[in-house]
Amino acid sequence: MGSFVLSCESTADYPRSFFEARGIEYIMFHYELDGVVHEDDLYQSVTPEAFFGALKAGSTSKTSQVSVGEYTEFWKPMLEAGKDVLHLTLSSGISGTYNSAVIAARDLEAQYPDRTVRVVDSLAASAGYGLLMDYLADMRDAGATLDEAATWAEEHKLNVNHWFFVSDLDCLKRGGRVSSTSALIATALKICPVMNVDYQGKLIPREKIRTKKKAIVELVKNMMAHVENGAAYTGKCSISHSACREDAEEVARLIGEQIPALKGNIAINNIGTVIGSHTGPGTVALFFMGDKRVD
Repeated sequence: MGSFVLSCESTADYPRSFFEARGIEYIMFHYELDGVVHEDDLYQSVTPEAFFGALKAGSTSKTSQVSVGEYTEFWKPMLEAGKDVLHLTLSSGISGTYNSAVIAARDLEAQYPDRTVRVVDSLAASAGYGLLMDYLADMRDAGATLDEAATWAEEHKLNVNHWFFVSDLDCLKRGGRVSSTSALIATALKICPVMNVDYQGKLIPREKIRTKKKAIVELVKNMMAHVENGAAYTGKCSISHSACREDAEEVARLIGEQIPALKGNIAINNIGTVIGSHTGPGTVALFFMGDKRVD
């Protein structure tokens, strides 16, 4: 599968079977649910229903990024096996993991001067991050070099569009991202904030839409305004959700009505425990290649 190892973090929010099939190595973030620390193991030790059910019932979840030492132990066997590594991190706009990865890579390159560990800040999150990894796996399998794949990632990562809505604001409130008063008013008015990821990889509120049904339509509307080649789009598209698959399927259905090539061809995955700790249940996120993010 190519001359280099392609790796990322569990926060790419694709299933374990995807990473295994595509030959992508991943390292796990951590989360702490009601005081107990767990690995973000792509739902091998907990089901999405149980995790988001606990959050909905009032449990609290904190997250922690990958440490320098963990990266070192993760990559060392690859280097010892004579492989170079291209690693994409979760967006630096929402996590400090990029800095940790860069420090570990420099330390290892000093120990293994004949090997390369190239770290790229994805400026992406959840299945948008996963979608980027999918494209890179295609390039690697087609014979691209590490430098060619890394250059493509740097040049195209801002073309990965992220649009999502949140219909349950409890986790955002508990995490201090919205005030109790704002959450109460939004819930009473059935407001679903629509957000995206900007050019710095940060989560930005864009609109306040009343009712989830309208928020679903708004996601598709935004896709049609920004997707590459409009209705003729033939690129990759993915949707992730937190315990609301029916809503994700409705987004996919509406997209399929407007973009023929995507009808029945949209990957729908669960939002992982780390990203889900912050969004809570009731979130649907849509990812595709489109206009370069400039704000």
